[in-house]
Amino acid sequence: MKLQQQHLHDLATGAAFLATGGGGDPYLSMLCARQALADDVSVDLITMEELADDAIIVAVGAVGAPTTSLELLPSVDDPAKALAAYQAHTGQHIDAIVAFEIGGGNSLIPVAAAAAAGIPLIDGDGMGRALPEVQMMTYSIAGISPTPSVALDYAGNSQLFDAMDVFDYEEQIRRFAMQRGGMITTVEFCMTAAELSHCLVPNTVSLAIAIGAVLNQGHGNAAQLMEPIAQLFSDTAYGRVMTLVTGTVTDQVTSVEGGYDIGYATIRSEHDGNDYHIDIKNEYLTLMQEGRVLASVPDLITILDTETGMPINGERLQYGQRVTVIGIGCPHHFRTPEALAVVGPRCFGFNVDFIPIETLHTDPPSNPEGIS
Repeated sequence: MKLQQQHLHDLATGAAFLATGGGGDPYLSMLCARQALADDVSVDLITMEELADDAIIVAVGAVGAPTTSLELLPSVDDPAKALAAYQAHTGQHIDAIVAFEIGGGNSLIPVAAAAAAGIPLIDGDGMGRALPEVQMMTYSIAGISPTPSVALDYAGNSQLFDAMDVFDYEEQIRRFAMQRGGMITTVEFCMTAAELSHCLVPNTVSLAIAIGAVLNQGHGNAAQLMEPIAQLFSDTAYGRVMTLVTGTVTDQVTSVEGGYDIGYATIRSEHDGNDYHIDIKNEYLTLMQEGRVLASVPDLITILDTETGMPINGERLQYGQRVTVIGIGCPHHFRTPEALAVVGPRCFGFNVDFIPIETLHTDPPSNPEGIS
C-alpha cells in the first residue's frame, strides 16, 4: 500500500481511537505528516513478509506528557533530524521504520520519518494501543534493547543514550524530556526483521486507517458507529468490543507530573445515574464504579464524543462533555505473564490483578451500557 496524504486524516482519527487517550495530539502531527507527504510523496506501508530477516528497523516517536504537545508545537523536520542524528551517532544503516505505538501523534511521526528517509513504514507497532513507558512495548517485553538510542529536542539538539536496561533507559529518557521542555523525538529499538517478527502487533496502521474511515465517513453518533467498528476488530489480534458507559464528564483533573499527564475523570451515567471513575497516566488506565473494576489496562479504554463518535484524547477531555466509554480486549501479546508483569494494573499502583474485559462482562449486554 502507498501511504499518501489522503490517508492521513483517517489514520489520525483511527489512531486516536486506539490510543486510549494518549500518544500525543494527532492533529498537529497530522499536519507535519501532510507536509512530509507533499508534492505527491508517498510511503510504502509494508508487512514483515516483505523484508529480509536481516533488514534493520528502528522505532521512531515522541516521548513526553501529551498536554505539552499542545504548547510545545512539533516541527515538520523533527522526525527527519532525529533519524539523521541516530545514523550519525551510530553509523547504522536503516532499512525500515516502525512505530512505538499506534496512538495519536505517535502513529504519524513515523510516517514523516519514513518519507524523509525514503524507506518503508511497517504496518504494525509495539503496543496495539498507547502506553506511557518504554518497558511496556512488545519490543522490550521480547528482550530487545531500546539502546543505543538518540533523542532530539525542540531546538535540534541531539543526545545518544546507552542504558543498562530498559528501566534505566525509561528514567533517563523521561528526565531528558522534562529538561528539554516536556516533549522530545526519539529513535530507539534497533532490531532485525527476524527479531521484530516475533513481537510486532501487526496490521495496526491499516486498521487505524479503516477505523478512521468509518468514523470520518459514518456521520453517526457513537451508538450508531459501534457495529461497523466492532466488525473491523473481528479478524484482528484484539478481543471483544463493547460499550461500557454513556454519560457526562462531571469532573476532570490532570497535571504534568514526572513527565506524564496524571489525573482522573468522573463520568455520570445517563442510564443509572452512577458515577464512573477513570484513572489517567497519559492513557485511560481503569474504569471503576464504587471500587468495582469494569475495565483495566492493558485492555483498551476509549472515550468517544457521544454525538459525533469522534475519539477524545486525555488532554482534550473536558468538564461537561457528553461521552461514551468503549472497552476493547487488548492484543493477545499483552495476555502473557511476562507482559502483564510490566503492563498490568499493579504496575500503575492499583491493588488489583488484571481480569480480561470479556471475563468481567461475560454475558451479552442486557442494558444500554453493556455492564453486567
